[in-house]
Amino acid sequence: MALISRKGFQLYSSSTPASRSALMTLSKRLNSISGQRKPQNYSSVAMRMLCVKDKSQYTFCRKKHVQLQVQPLSVNEAVHLCGDMMNCTKSNNVWMDEQLFFKKLNNLCTSKEIFYFLSSLEVMSDTMASGALQKISEVEVDDNGLKNPGLLENEVFRALCFQFEFESSKLSNTGLLNALQALIKLRIDPQSTLMTSLLLESEERLGRGQLTAENLCALGESLLELEAPSCATLEQIVNHMQERDMKSWSPREIVMVYRILQVTVKEGKQCQKLLNRLNSVTLRTVSQLSPNSVSVILNSLVVLHQTRAVVLVTALCKHSEKHVPYFTDHELVNVLEAFLYFGQKMQIFTEALERHVPKSIHAMHPQTVSKVMQYCCKKMILSKPIFDAVAEDFISSADRLTTEQIAAYIIPFGTLNYLPPSASSLFRKLETVLHTRLRHFQPHTLLSLLHSCVLIQRYPINFLPKIFSPYFLQKLQAQPPGLNRVVMSQLTQLFLTVTLECPFYEGPKLLSKYQVKAFPTPQSSPDVHLFKRVKTGLLYLLKKRIYFASEVSTPYFYVVDIEIKLDEEGFVLPAAQLEEVHRRIALCVDGQNRFCAHSHNLLGEEAIKQRHLQLLGYEVVQIPFFEIENLKNTTKIADYLHKKIFPCTYGLSN
Repeated sequence: MALISRKGFQLYSSSTPASRSALMTLSKRLNSISGQRKPQNYSSVAMRMLCVKDKSQYTFCRKKHVQLQVQPLSVNEAVHLCGDMMNCTKSNNVWMDEQLFFKKLNNLCTSKEIFYFLSSLEVMSDTMASGALQKISEVEVDDNGLKNPGLLENEVFRALCFQFEFESSKLSNTGLLNALQALIKLRIDPQSTLMTSLLLESEERLGRGQLTAENLCALGESLLELEAPSCATLEQIVNHMQERDMKSWSPREIVMVYRILQVTVKEGKQCQKLLNRLNSVTLRTVSQLSPNSVSVILNSLVVLHQTRAVVLVTALCKHSEKHVPYFTDHELVNVLEAFLYFGQKMQIFTEALERHVPKSIHAMHPQTVSKVMQYCCKKMILSKPIFDAVAEDFISSADRLTTEQIAAYIIPFGTLNYLPPSASSLFRKLETVLHTRLRHFQPHTLLSLLHSCVLIQRYPINFLPKIFSPYFLQKLQAQPPGLNRVVMSQLTQLFLTVTLECPFYEGPKLLSKYQVKAFPTPQSSPDVHLFKRVKTGLLYLLKKRIYFASEVSTPYFYVVDIEIKLDEEGFVLPAAQLEEVHRRIALCVDGQNRFCAHSHNLLGEEAIKQRHLQLLGYEVVQIPFFEIENLKNTTKIADYLHKKIFPCTYGLSN
């Protein structure tokens, strides 16, 4: 360990006889200065000795790094550092000094307080100095970067940087790596001579095998914060780590190796054996992982495409439930992305979100709220507490959202067919936002947003002329994914909606070349098992298969699950008959895939289909899975269908 005196903050090793001798000399020198200049404040003498004639300069680079230029000291301001020669136990006084130092340091809240505190010290170790830099980075750096760039002009800070740069070879491992970590966090330019010196020294010690497991973690974490870390160095860290039994790795070491592999593994590189071992070890430590560790590991598993690590992923997702209130925005986004990537859906996790989001939404970043809504939408989770809170948040904060975030907030309401209690205010606010920012929306985002509105009977009449205009359609076609089947289905359903539900609309129509012949039904296709049971029950009821047709295409883009035709007197007609058809009954065989998860709430796509079929003249009869799943035999199913389809009576046409 090295010691820094306030006289220029000189660094000395406290672990050698030579160092102790140097400290005695330093003490005499300090006493001499003190005796000669008693009227003068001792700290002010030290500050003058620290002062650099040409002030340090800093500039912000394009990569948001700070370029720190440390000018050399003049001869009478030189800073010296004695190298370590052998290990030696430190005195209890020094240990007490360090303990008191860090106790006081941890109570300081601003860099100004920290610099004042440092300038009052007589001697401090390099570990203490690097700890001070770390504390400065904690209080002066937030998500937006360095709060106060002016701190880099501080003479204490510049003196510390000067010594760390030119005496790096004589620092302890802890002092070296803590200083490196702090300066990276302070956004000091990695290409500066200061950072280059510290990085080179760290790499040399790594190559000589001088770093402990804790040192390797600190170095790895520091390198991972750089925009372009040396993959060779990171791989060397992993190699050193593997020299120890992987089962003895701490959670911190496990997390760091995952992060390194995430950076260094290139396509086609063979590292799956290492990942398999790492995944196995991680599984045993899941219960010990912090919120940040869970988030980082899940993110790494996504990036590394660990789709076969099902047991580990499931354990991490289950463990994440208890951390939901403690995740940062970024961590929660990582966890939600992992749930989506690995197809995980857990009721306990959803319940944790329902407890957390409504009370925390005003402090959450809009991108995090967007990801929560995306998760609910993709998993078909209609969480009324979350959706109601998001609606209220949108009403109050829509003006600060990006266009993509606006769409992410609103589209799930249409997809899951839900109108919150504040629906009138919600869509009034949306209309206001669209009027002021319509031209800022990307074409596909705008189309999806307006399409989601009509699913829940909110009609964007004022904006449809733009959607159906040749110019907008050309923009849709020009941008990925172009006019694919999904996009054309959205256009067609918008057009059909205004035709059926908004007869007063007199704007441009959608040209037939942009219309689909039938809406795609991969998600809303009938449940095969349920469909078979319903057809069996109908056959028992109607006696012959000719009296009903299944999966019938209509001229109106929709496919009817089962169609039954009746004549004017109410007799059932053969399905193939075209004349004398007075009534058409559309049976919608709604399996679980047409409802929100764990709910009897129809999805928006199915709700609009049934609404439109009614407007097109069909008598729509819904056969939901939850009404028929407990009927054990064909006779009971036939009785159920009789009451559902023909509540009074029925007859067969001769």
